[in-house]
Amino acid sequence: MKNKIKAYFQRNANFSVKAKQLAKHLDIFTEQDYEAMKAFLHQLAEEGFLAQDGKRFKYIPRTVDKTVKGEFNIQQDGSGFVFKDKVPGGGYYISSRYFNTAFHGDIVELSVAAKELRGGNRVLMTGQIVSVIERKWHEISGKITKEGSFYIVKPDIPEIHRNIYVPESGLNGATPGDRVFVGEIEWSNPKINPEGKVTEVVGKDEGVDIDVITIAREYNLSLKFSKKTMEEAKEIKDEIPEEEIAKREDFRHKNVFTIDPDDAKDFDDALSIEKFENGNYEIGIHIADVSHYVKQDSSLDKEAFERGNSVYLVGGVIPMLPEELSNGICSLVPYKDRLTYSVVVEMSPRGKVLNYRIVKTVINSKRRFTYDDAQKVIETGTGDLAAEITTLNKLAVSLRTKRMKSGSIEFGSDEVKFVVGSTGEILGVQRKELKESNKLVEEFMLLANRIVAEHVNKKKRETEIIPYVYRIHDKPDKEKIREFGRFVKSLGFIVNFSDSPTPQQINALMEAVKHKEEEVLISELAIRSMAKAIYSTENIGHFGLGFVFYTHFTSPIRRYADLLIHRVLHYHAETKGKSLYLEVALRGMCSHISLTERTAVEAERLSVKKNILSI
Repeated sequence: MKNKIKAYFQRNANFSVKAKQLAKHLDIFTEQDYEAMKAFLHQLAEEGFLAQDGKRFKYIPRTVDKTVKGEFNIQQDGSGFVFKDKVPGGGYYISSRYFNTAFHGDIVELSVAAKELRGGNRVLMTGQIVSVIERKWHEISGKITKEGSFYIVKPDIPEIHRNIYVPESGLNGATPGDRVFVGEIEWSNPKINPEGKVTEVVGKDEGVDIDVITIAREYNLSLKFSKKTMEEAKEIKDEIPEEEIAKREDFRHKNVFTIDPDDAKDFDDALSIEKFENGNYEIGIHIADVSHYVKQDSSLDKEAFERGNSVYLVGGVIPMLPEELSNGICSLVPYKDRLTYSVVVEMSPRGKVLNYRIVKTVINSKRRFTYDDAQKVIETGTGDLAAEITTLNKLAVSLRTKRMKSGSIEFGSDEVKFVVGSTGEILGVQRKELKESNKLVEEFMLLANRIVAEHVNKKKRETEIIPYVYRIHDKPDKEKIREFGRFVKSLGFIVNFSDSPTPQQINALMEAVKHKEEEVLISELAIRSMAKAIYSTENIGHFGLGFVFYTHFTSPIRRYADLLIHRVLHYHAETKGKSLYLEVALRGMCSHISLTERTAVEAERLSVKKNILSI
């Protein structure tokens, strides 16, 4: 109905009409439809599409004021946005009729139009794509089918919204039902589908899942490391020299342990706890010291930077580092001496941080817990290291309570876990439930990340500016939040914010929808209404967590940002104040790893979608 109303006013741009007149033009007869139509009229007036004068409504013509270039994104609802930079944070709305010949991800030029309210306040920027400047996809994967005399490839990526025709001469041996890559894509007329040629029929490669292969190729993710990188990895010795151990604080005699998912292989964080005579606790948050092994400007370092992060797909992992490091030398496996970089915190029984030190350490994990193992200990109070785990959980609850009161936002989880058979087939899918054991680990990782960022800022105030990498999260875009609030109200929920909500107001809404049918939908839309968290040398704080200073320190096996932060922090400590990188260099690195993170998220989401649809 909303689209019909908009179409009517666009066709009759010079007329103003009352609601009853419009109802006749649109053949609306029932009271229910009439009330819905009136609600849409007021909504369109609020959005700036219509002007309201008493009981009359009139279309506000769009005026083209400029052209811009940016990245075209198709949303789940089928609408489009063009973002001026590659990290979304607002953008230009594109109706599907104005997509032209652009694919999701293309760099495009668009003519921009401003819709304005009476009084000149611009509330929504829209536009239409004029031309495609740069294609994102040089090859697209999908299954080939035959419809009549045409061969068609339906893309695996849902956001690629048009099927691709393949002439018989371009099949390259493919037959209906095959998974293929199609390239040499030509598309000059939006009224007909693009056309391409099959460049490859996809098959299994050394036991790697076929979906992993296609997604990796689709997003330009390297499944294999270069020969030089692999040679460097194999040269690294597992044994730790005594002279290296002598430089570090030794935690090998203490009860250090890991808590991870049951299918994890790369363990990059561990915990320890010890009670002081004064009743306080010493908590060790021990992180794999990847920077000790991955030297700056080595082939390992350069390839890790290019990858930016590990990518976790349903059929397998595309790691940032070779398995010799990620699952071996750097992984904090039980009963092996491992080098770590630790945040050691003195904490009161009520969870107050009294003191801390950030030091290089050596550990020997005494136990590898899965989240379920740790949960049983929390629930029963018995089992291996029960005293340590139950105490850490009590402290984590205190930390979480304080964090939520201080302004952290809690979104419901929409993560899923796949049930995999003995031969690798997907048997089912379950929603992940975050239990106390998950939250225990999360709280201490958040604490370590915050302490490190605050420590750097303290050093900046005491000495000089240290170029550094922060994890930042801006306040939400006002238009997105306004639209989100309108939608939630339409579902019957009370929304106590306009376009500048506080974290407490968002949490109140999340609490109100908990366990309701709409919870997953509203939580997902709330997250999409937020700005994207990115890496930056300029700190603006983290809105979602409610932290003034925040960084990523706790996952250097799978995130280059953490490895980079370890390296910068240690160099500054060792040289008593010198900077390892110039700020301009770090700024460029932040931009790159923010983009690789976004690519990983897109690839992981596609992997989940594909496997859910296959069940």
